[in-house]
Amino acid sequence: MAANPSAGEAYASPPAEPEIPKRRNAELMLLVVALVVGMFAYANVGFAMNNKLPGNFWTVGIGFAVVLLVAHLAVRWLAPYADPLILPLAAGINGLGLVLISRLDPYNIAHGLAPSSGAAKQQAIFSVLGVLVLIAVLFFLRDHKVLQRYAYISALVGLIMIALPAVLPASMSEVNGARSWVKFAGLSIQPAEFAKLLMVSFFAAYLHAKRDTLALASRKVLGIWIPRGRDMGPLIVSWAFAMLVLVRETDLGVSLMFFGAFVIMLYLATERASWLIFGVLMFIGGAVLVGLTFSHVQVRFESWLNPFGDVTNTSRQTAQSLYAFANGGLFGTGLGQGYPYLVGFANNADYIMDTVGEELGLVGLAALLIAYGLFVARGLKTALLVRDPYGKLFAAGLAVTFALQVFITAGGVMRVIPLTGLPMPFLAYGGSALLANWILAALLLRISDSARRPLPPALPLSAPPGFYDPHNPGNDGPNQAVRV
Repeated sequence: MAANPSAGEAYASPPAEPEIPKRRNAELMLLVVALVVGMFAYANVGFAMNNKLPGNFWTVGIGFAVVLLVAHLAVRWLAPYADPLILPLAAGINGLGLVLISRLDPYNIAHGLAPSSGAAKQQAIFSVLGVLVLIAVLFFLRDHKVLQRYAYISALVGLIMIALPAVLPASMSEVNGARSWVKFAGLSIQPAEFAKLLMVSFFAAYLHAKRDTLALASRKVLGIWIPRGRDMGPLIVSWAFAMLVLVRETDLGVSLMFFGAFVIMLYLATERASWLIFGVLMFIGGAVLVGLTFSHVQVRFESWLNPFGDVTNTSRQTAQSLYAFANGGLFGTGLGQGYPYLVGFANNADYIMDTVGEELGLVGLAALLIAYGLFVARGLKTALLVRDPYGKLFAAGLAVTFALQVFITAGGVMRVIPLTGLPMPFLAYGGSALLANWILAALLLRISDSARRPLPPALPLSAPPGFYDPHNPGNDGPNQAVRV
């Protein structure tokens, strides 16, 4: 039997936490890989379309190398323990999007579907702004838990931003049949892209505070625990708001992303599968009811169910999209050698996936989806590692919202679900969506830095009477703290 430890042994310094590698050099190497792959793709487009390198090839390459280096140095300074994959994945997908948009520019400019200066130039400007916004978020938000204090303000602002297009005149909010924009002074902003971040922060704070109440169940029916009726209020309110967005704004994507994120976060907080079942049934039921009642929603469902029924009008884009995927085959036609511009608005929203499917084939499309999957996986890993409950729900909510947007967008193009018009994150043309996703990446970097950062050494409250700590000679009394 071991002898009882002496007072000195009992109050010895606890073992230090193992050294956690910062992995900043790995991040830098991955950024170099992302830059090289993007510039190689850009060169391919130039040779395929004009038999030479694009005229601004070296200018673009050096410019974005500088931007990525600045972003890396900012993360190394402001979030040294952040996940090393998040920034390279975002930069790589963003770079591929710029290549695809520049590839489509000549046709879109000729047909008045893009600014005369080119959509790629504008997207490049927003890409640089997105990186600057990422750095600003890391600089000003040193602790993600600060956002928890403003949960209800976030909810109010987020709901206003989502509902704003519905109350504006159609001339100021409608684009391609969906009222999800705010247009003024020649600018177009999709406020739901920023609202999703505010709503996820609110959901995380609310579910953290109410998780015990929401986890209660009243009875078990067919093996499923049914929540109490009084606790169904938040779910019903979220469902009603999602249906209002669907009816008024004709935007299935925003309503599905908003409601889906809440239901999945509710499940993560309570671990009750019944919330998932109720949420799925409520949304499907509501969407079907709205689809049978309102003609503008019926058009989306009809083109989904019968894409070749009216190829000269309502289902034209859906049919062209399917032909583009078929033409791409396994390995694609090659960058700059397909016909993705035949799909209307191919550089916008979800239809940019057609360009990937046709010119990079199934292999390229799978690689893109794997990159998205890795981004989501790193977000979920951050949620597992971070220590505070709000941070866990916030990181998981950001990752889930991002995953939902990818699924909704890709699923609409591939006819898994009806088309929604949500932009493909980091890939599609659109300044507001790109800025919002760079903010999302910044938030994940901030939370992952907190998750991987070692804890400071623990300090015992007091030493036993008469105990002398050789590392702290001034500690010779019962009320003195021991330094460890």
